[in-house]
Amino acid sequence: MTWSALHDAAAVVATLAGLQQEMRKPEIRNFPAIMRDTGGWRYEHARQGVDDLTAFMEPGLAALLAVSARGQSPQVPALALWHEFIAARSALLALIPPLGIKRRT
Repeated sequence: MTWSALHDAAAVVATLAGLQQEMRKPEIRNFPAIMRDTGGWRYEHARQGVDDLTAFMEPGLAALLAVSARGQSPQVPALALWHEFIAARSALLALIPPLGIKRRT
């Protein structure tokens, strides 16, 4: 649920940055289930990473909305937050085991 909420928040950030909505690829949509099935250290890193994403996305989005509410353009800081989100998410997606790696059953 947190993963989905993060992507909903990221969609708002993308809009504020003047970007088009991204299409969520299967590995993005299924990331929580993949990590849960994988287990072990990868799952623990993924869990911590999602917490870290949440820790900067929540206040970042709140700040962008406050800037926008004051009538100022949030485009530049929104673009910076978007790039931070994409970089952090890419690091998390790198935790998905390669094909052929046996997952926990």
